[in-house]
Amino acid sequence: MAGTEGTTQQLQNNSSGETQDSKKNGFLQSKVESKELSKEEKQKLRKEKKQQKKNKKDDKGLAKEEKAKKPVPVMDGQQAQQQKAPPTAPVATPEAPPSGEKSGKSKTELRAERRARQEADRMSKQGKKGDPIQLVYTAKTKAPLSEPQPVVKRLPEHIQADDPAVLKKLAKKLERQQIPLRSDYGSKVSLFSHLHQYSRKAPLTQQMSLPSTAIHPSIVRLGLQYSQGIIAGSNSRCIALLHAFKQVIRDYATPRNEELSRDLVNKLKPYISFLNQCRPLSASMGNAIKYIKKEISNVSSNIKEEEAKTTLQNCIDKYIEEKIHLAAKAISKSAFEKISDGDVILVYGCSSLVNYILCDAYERGRKFRVIVVDSRPRLEGRETLRRLVKKGLSCTYVLITAVSYMLPEVSKVFLGAHALLANGYVMSRVGASQIALVAKAYNVPVLVCCETYKFCERVQTDSFVSNELDDPDDLIVTRKGKTELQNWQDIPSLRLLNLVYDVTPPDFVDLVITDLGMIPCTSVPVVLRVKNVDQ
Repeated sequence: MAGTEGTTQQLQNNSSGETQDSKKNGFLQSKVESKELSKEEKQKLRKEKKQQKKNKKDDKGLAKEEKAKKPVPVMDGQQAQQQKAPPTAPVATPEAPPSGEKSGKSKTELRAERRARQEADRMSKQGKKGDPIQLVYTAKTKAPLSEPQPVVKRLPEHIQADDPAVLKKLAKKLERQQIPLRSDYGSKVSLFSHLHQYSRKAPLTQQMSLPSTAIHPSIVRLGLQYSQGIIAGSNSRCIALLHAFKQVIRDYATPRNEELSRDLVNKLKPYISFLNQCRPLSASMGNAIKYIKKEISNVSSNIKEEEAKTTLQNCIDKYIEEKIHLAAKAISKSAFEKISDGDVILVYGCSSLVNYILCDAYERGRKFRVIVVDSRPRLEGRETLRRLVKKGLSCTYVLITAVSYMLPEVSKVFLGAHALLANGYVMSRVGASQIALVAKAYNVPVLVCCETYKFCERVQTDSFVSNELDDPDDLIVTRKGKTELQNWQDIPSLRLLNLVYDVTPPDFVDLVITDLGMIPCTSVPVVLRVKNVDQ
């Protein structure tokens, strides 16, 4: 036993001596080689050694994590084939080379290896949570969107006259408000079958028994004037509406346990429905109704009823004065700069604003001549002619069919507007777009005069989707005792179309004169944005 212990101790001493000798030899060898290496090579070696140390630390961390991990669940298909190899085996790293030898891999290769290890680790973690391929796909790309839901487009009721479901819903709504549904008249052109077509011979009051408490008398009178065409024109219709609402507010009494700001708004809803049945509301009327509702909702509950009613009536007077009368004066002032002595100005139909501008310019000393263009069946130009001649202006009266013969001597075209749409299109009396088109062909500037309260957020590029159909019987003419279209409804293949408005593209309009100044059609969205901020 003693002999064996001595031999083992002697072997250990020999091995320790050999290791010490090898260390010394390696140290001496590295010293000799370091003398031969340049400074740059030494720096490279140092960096490589540091990198190798980091890699070793990373490998140790990965090994510890892999021990704690559970085995990846069994997968089918390609996933099972891919997992035949050890799933979480880290990428083998080359052993650190001897201190005297250069590393065989560059920095980029080492970085790529490290990224590969990190990616393998991430995939193994995702494999525990669920399908790894799906998770990798969702990690690289955004989650796929669900199937697009059908967009529900809320269209106005007055342009869905051909939809039985909409008509049924509208009839129920009107029944709750004690207002009957006005029936359409005559056969319509298929392209405009979605619009309502009424007859003046059958006003709404003939189809309804008006209870004394349902609709205010001033609203009934106004609706009949709308349907009979007694009140026409955007400004006139809007002013009449505001005066009728002013009368409603004056006669209003708040019920018990109710607030004026809520009850009065609900009171106006059947009145608006009744007026809309008599004739579709204009853009200017829609903006005025929004203003009134906003002012009513802003009424404080702490003030007395009479004071609140007086405040609302003053707001209506202020709206009429600022948005219509003062706006007309501001537009006339800007338009006066565009009218020169000796001009020949062409106007179409009957626009109260254009008539005011021409009369004001004439009174301020401008000398010019006016050509009034008119069209059937309304022949509104006759009213324009009467007003201008009464002021002393020199006028010429022609129908729209002769406009191309008159344009060579015209210097400017002034047009009114029913509404200015958000995309810059001008909605005006039917025939205005033809005049603007012909004027563009003759290089005659077209100036549109319009108040900003007629600016509308609706977008429209044609005259088919949203328009208004007037009474088709207006097209019947009796000449020399003969009426050719007297029994037109008995002919199944015959349809009469009496459109009210058309839409003019902004390319045919050179300038829009508003109460804010002279702007192009493309600036309409800016004006709407500013108005919304102010409100």
